[in-house]
Amino acid sequence: MTQPLIVIAAGGTGGHMFPAQALAEEMLARGWRVRLSTDDRGARYAGGFPEDVDIEVMPSATFARGGLASKAGVPFKLTGGVLRALWAFRRDRPTLVAGFGGYPAVPAMAAAVMMKLPRIIHEQNGVPGRVNRIFATRVDAFACGTWPTDLPEGVEGAHTGNPVRAAIHKRAESPYIAPGDHPMSVLVIGGSQGARILSDAVPDALSRLPDDLRRHLRVAHQARPEDEERVVAAYDTADISAVVQSFFDDIPTRMADAQLVISRAGASTVADLSVIGRPAILIPYAVAAGDHQTVNARGLSEAGAAIVIPESKLTAESLAEQAELILSNPQGASRMARAALSVAVPDAASRLADLVQYVSQTR
Repeated sequence: MTQPLIVIAAGGTGGHMFPAQALAEEMLARGWRVRLSTDDRGARYAGGFPEDVDIEVMPSATFARGGLASKAGVPFKLTGGVLRALWAFRRDRPTLVAGFGGYPAVPAMAAAVMMKLPRIIHEQNGVPGRVNRIFATRVDAFACGTWPTDLPEGVEGAHTGNPVRAAIHKRAESPYIAPGDHPMSVLVIGGSQGARILSDAVPDALSRLPDDLRRHLRVAHQARPEDEERVVAAYDTADISAVVQSFFDDIPTRMADAQLVISRAGASTVADLSVIGRPAILIPYAVAAGDHQTVNARGLSEAGAAIVIPESKLTAESLAEQAELILSNPQGASRMARAALSVAVPDAASRLADLVQYVSQTR
């Protein structure tokens, strides 16, 4: 008997790719074949996928980037991608196609609609992105990572939670070492591509902490490549021990070791924080579509697990004040860590895989 095949359509950033990777891991464990359909950019984030996942790079493009010449070529690239996806699906017909958003998902999702294949969407954020909105009424199920999700008219969502990678699961509910008179780890992450505003504000903010806190800090800071040198210099000037890189491939370990996480509020980061259980200061990306990062942060904030600072109110002074509040209060920090765990959906990958199997069997 031929193993069922799921095609996972995702790309663009870690926010799409990490939950896609988690579903891939779960479906392989259930005996399915897994193929990732993405574009060149998405393929760069596919290094963590299991070796058994076939990666198929499809032409794709977006009107949101590039000049006039680039935008003029978008319809041709998308058409080419859809034709290639149709050819691939006819050669090896998927049992189901799962879209995770981002324009690299368009070719596979469009081909699935044209061939009337079973198909689902997983939306990570509290406000769906453009691609998932386009396909929302053309799928058999719409899975939501953040609840509630602002769904298009007539679309019913299934709350699965945001799947986290196996590496995060291994660190689930790791014992939290409260801040104190010992080395304290602070993890600074701005999404898969870093965040300039964090590189501007965090070193300055941490330099303002009282000496008895600052001398214990051990910072791991993810910064854009063009910002690395100045961020290193800022920490050196403040006499703070710091590791600054454009990408950390050991985020699960660093998050589990952290006394405090300072981050954007991407859906995957929020899910990781809740499953591992760590206090956080979240700075939602102000121009995110539909302000979805503010929506993403709501669960942790309302549970008392995170302090949310809007970009418009972010200063070195405001950030230093909140960081000191957490790092100087061991009991409060421990309560925040427990609160994070209270909103976790650690079985999200299993829930999503159950939905995949249900749709594939009932269509």
